[in-house]
Amino acid sequence: MAVSTFLFAVLAPFSAAEAGTVTAVAVDDRQIIIRFDDVVEKASSFTLAGPNRIAVDVSGATPGAGQGGSGFVSSVRQARFNENTARIVFDLAEPAIVSGGSFASDGRSLTLTLQPVANERFSAAAVSGRKSYLPPEAHRAAPPRSRYNITVPLDAPKSGLPRPKIYGPKGRPLVVIDAGHGGHDPGAISPHGGKREKDVTLAIARAIRDELIAAGRVRVALTREDDRFLVLRERTAIARNLGADLFVSVHADSAGSPDATGATIYTLSEVASDKEAAAYAARENKADIINGVNLGKENSDIASILVDLAQRESMNASANFAKLMKREASREIRFRPDFLKNAGFAVLKSPDMPSILLEVGYLTNADDTNRLVSGEGQRQIATGMRKAIDIHFAQRTASR
Repeated sequence: MAVSTFLFAVLAPFSAAEAGTVTAVAVDDRQIIIRFDDVVEKASSFTLAGPNRIAVDVSGATPGAGQGGSGFVSSVRQARFNENTARIVFDLAEPAIVSGGSFASDGRSLTLTLQPVANERFSAAAVSGRKSYLPPEAHRAAPPRSRYNITVPLDAPKSGLPRPKIYGPKGRPLVVIDAGHGGHDPGAISPHGGKREKDVTLAIARAIRDELIAAGRVRVALTREDDRFLVLRERTAIARNLGADLFVSVHADSAGSPDATGATIYTLSEVASDKEAAAYAARENKADIINGVNLGKENSDIASILVDLAQRESMNASANFAKLMKREASREIRFRPDFLKNAGFAVLKSPDMPSILLEVGYLTNADDTNRLVSGEGQRQIATGMRKAIDIHFAQRTASR
């Protein structure tokens, strides 16, 4: 995107308001009180499931002191969300929601009321967006002002989806490899060196591409070849626009236990195979929701499509490919014993091409992380994938 000119105009001397610091976080059975040493701009709260949490963002504040959990809250964590916002996360011992909240008259404390709820209502709250709270106007900190105003003329937005480069000889089947996450969505972050899922999946996708190109039996394209954000539906739409014969989305998850290890293959089903698969699909499907705005909202025609005969045929082909991959790639890829799972992944909902989500391992496991970020580990995954893809298309040709 070209930028033609920059116009810098000094508006005023820098006058950012001093941020208030969190001085105390008090938790009892039905109430949370957050105190500050100075006025703040505003606050908001939202609910997160899997694991169950309540998060509070305070604009015009920096993290500070706190305390442990009590009542519905098992623990409290604070961090700087950005340069102007403190985030406080309350891990829940049992489902509870914020039923109300307000600032004190001096604007230096925020009180939130907790209400215990059933799992169904908690799940509904987790997708309902934020609740906002404002201090009294007389005690509200002004947002920080920038020293400069920057005018940046931009090119007109381009319509349509990206069209990635296709590698390989014409006339061969086309495989589209999707590196999960990207851009402002890092995915899982490993506690072992801070490796980000978006970087790991892109490196593995490139390794698979190179292996398939070297073999020369298929064409291959990547939904993204750099660090960019794609809405979930865009990923499958790119593959369909290219006329893909197979779609593989590569991910590297985190787990509650550092002992969880091994690869898993997920295929589409409207009914999840187990609670773990359902929770994972729910997390991945929320990748389109940034700051409470659903970037993947579909038009009414697409939203109304049901799983028809073509979809079911695609689902069967996807499951068959998943089993074939386990059989052919087990020497190169260490799979979990329960390697095949299914759930309602948005990224797999294509009615006309076999699609799988390959979870290559867990970034919360040290051995998995070391394997996934190493060149040798990535080559092994690519080799296993190439073997399965070669046989998949050989069988398809033979059946015709």
